Amino acid sequence: MNLSLLSRYAFFVACILFSLIGLVLHQIEWLWPFTLAASALSLLGVLDLTQTRHAVRRNYPVLGNIRYLVEAIRPEIRQYLLEADGEQLPFSRDQRSLVYARAKNTQADKPFGTLLDVYGSGFEFISHSIRPAPRSDPAGFRVQIGGPQCAQPYSASVFNISAMSFGALSANAIRALNQGASRGGFYHDTGEGSISPYHLEHGGDLVWELGSGYFGCRDEQGHFDPERFARQAQNPQVKMIEIKLSQGAKPGHGGILPKHKVTPEIAATRGVPLGQDCVSPSSHSAFSTPLEMMAFIARLRELSGGKPVGFKFCLGHPWEFMAIAKAMLESGILPDFIVVDGKEGGTGAAPLEFTDHIGVPLREGLLFVHNTLVGLNLRDKIKLGASGKIISAFDIASVLAIGADWANSARGFMFAVGCIQSQSCHTNRCPTGVATQDPLRQRALVVPDKAERVYHFHRNTLHALSEMLAAAGLTHPEQLEAHHLVRRVSDTEIRLFSQLHVFLQPGELLGSDIKAEFYGRMWRMAQAGSFAPATHHA
Repeated sequence: MNLSLLSRYAFFVACILFSLIGLVLHQIEWLWPFTLAASALSLLGVLDLTQTRHAVRRNYPVLGNIRYLVEAIRPEIRQYLLEADGEQLPFSRDQRSLVYARAKNTQADKPFGTLLDVYGSGFEFISHSIRPAPRSDPAGFRVQIGGPQCAQPYSASVFNISAMSFGALSANAIRALNQGASRGGFYHDTGEGSISPYHLEHGGDLVWELGSGYFGCRDEQGHFDPERFARQAQNPQVKMIEIKLSQGAKPGHGGILPKHKVTPEIAATRGVPLGQDCVSPSSHSAFSTPLEMMAFIARLRELSGGKPVGFKFCLGHPWEFMAIAKAMLESGILPDFIVVDGKEGGTGAAPLEFTDHIGVPLREGLLFVHNTLVGLNLRDKIKLGASGKIISAFDIASVLAIGADWANSARGFMFAVGCIQSQSCHTNRCPTGVATQDPLRQRALVVPDKAERVYHFHRNTLHALSEMLAAAGLTHPEQLEAHHLVRRVSDTEIRLFSQLHVFLQPGELLGSDIKAEFYGRMWRMAQAGSFAPATHHA
């Protein structure tokens, strides 16, 4: 027991003794810095013994603080010293390095062969052609969005900036993203935090995301205000309106911007009070049934002057999306587009259980939505976007091959403007000025430089996509199909995506003979008048 006490307090006692010796020998000048350091550590030890929050510090005065110091810098130590190149936490060093290289317009090629285990289950690749096609100009990789009920269709790039709000991101980050989008001819999704002055400075195309908080178009009670909406939606820079039903980071949870990040500027932009957490409810107040949702879509389209209106969601209960699809058929009102967000998406902070265990991953959600629309003969009238951990040209190709018309990326463009994956987005202490409202911290983000990086990341990624398509014998992303991509399913077997997944036939859900049993069961459970399942049909 005496040895235990000696070991626990030895360093603390040594600091006190050194301080006393230094005071006695104060005439020795070179000893003073060490005496001051020992005195400071002695004072820290006294504070450790008297504080009541941390048992380790009470039992190990002075030395116990090392635990908390190392714990505080653990993410940085892991990222820079311990993390393997292919270890995804949540993005690997290889993925981040690819974005940084393309954003800086430097060489992103790798020598000496792949580091991936090509014989490991889950390895994926795109098959190439013996007769490659000429490489197409990526400037032509665009998709026309706007169905028969839309008066102002929009030509979008196949790769765009996914939803990230001003408030979650700094003013300088928003400026850089929008300036890069303006130069590159792709769109910038505002996120649900409304349209800030910084979204408008550089004239980049905007998709205005309308969340359940109706920020930028809400009344005093937080309900939808049609007049305020119309004023903003008719801005020529706003190209499309996107209703956010849920997001991959925390589906079914709503959103929170902590009060310490709600500045007077953010409060004015969103129309919320200062000094309070800015809360997005988990569901919309403007509609409560699929049929009411279709009516809301029609209303937004009219108020915006006929611009494309769609919605974004992370798939949850399958029958709920099919209920929306039934409401489309019953009402005759169609969204112009749907963006499917995967549970692997996540620029927003969320409870661990939501991050890890709620929501359908992107590919399964995308395939289900694509198949449902095909089965109802609606797929040619509604365009599909996809978002969720998309970084590279292959990531884009993998979602286009199973049904998407275009892809969005959030964290990829965050890396392009300087994010280092410190995972401190919710603390207001982002070290690179990307996700903070601290004026001094965001000053480090130099807008012209980072806007160039946003532009180059987009351009170089589409250049890589063009080269992949040419190798596969294709000239445009719309030609990608499931049989072009391959996945290894065991040590000795590979399968085409077209063999791995179920694909419905056009109109299959409209007849009595639905061969895909799961789709048939979900279709019978869905009802246009309610999101609840019609369980007696299950």
